[in-house]
Amino acid sequence: MTRKPHPSPQKKVPGYKRDALFLGLCAVFLTALVMGNIIGTTKFVQLFSFDIPRWALPLVPDLVRDGRYYEMVIPAGLLAFPFTFFVTDLISELFGRKKAQLLVFVGFAMNIFMLGIMTINYHLPDAYGVSGGRQLFDGVYGFMVGNTIGSMIAYLVAQTVDVQLFHFWKRLTKGRHLWLRNNASTMVSQLVDSTAILSILYVTGNLGDSVTGLGALVILILNSYLFKFFSALIDTPFCYAAIHYFRDYNEDPEDFR
Repeated sequence: MTRKPHPSPQKKVPGYKRDALFLGLCAVFLTALVMGNIIGTTKFVQLFSFDIPRWALPLVPDLVRDGRYYEMVIPAGLLAFPFTFFVTDLISELFGRKKAQLLVFVGFAMNIFMLGIMTINYHLPDAYGVSGGRQLFDGVYGFMVGNTIGSMIAYLVAQTVDVQLFHFWKRLTKGRHLWLRNNASTMVSQLVDSTAILSILYVTGNLGDSVTGLGALVILILNSYLFKFFSALIDTPFCYAAIHYFRDYNEDPEDFR
């Protein structure tokens, strides 16, 4: 009778190495999250632009183009957020749903902590003759308050959706097709994130004078989501590489190997 080959045993990885990996991923996540909220919309950056063919001009709204040029313009803080979804997917895969969800809650608490410290500093009396950038601080704080509150709500919903969908697809496919759960969870959750944060900023009047209707809001949501959509596609090979490299660190209770 032919015996089935046994799967190769998992290497024993010391506990401190697992802890170091988990803490390192958490550090990247929290740094990107808090930095993104502090920078926020203090500056908008142009990633690229291209000439739109004449036949396509009527299809591209004026809000996202300059004459015949389409411009991918995003808030500087948005550049940090794809890293948060990348990290939650890695932690979901290697350490399980509960630890990924715990990190989401910790990130929410760190935003409250950051906002509290900034608020205290804003209201403390200024040390005249010593402070070198009070106007800069006040300007950043003014942008940050509204953006951070809206971002915290959107973040908590979107990251929770990301973690839950990731494990839904992992259970459904019995651990196969990493590309599916990586992209399907991130792309859906980032649409939730873009819709929630921009809708909150629209209602609170923090999107500027040019966004005066729901049509303009939808255009901004789609433009923001385009960046996040392609970011999710780009991070897929990096996710595969990282999970392959750290495969011996896997301690997900729902592992299907």
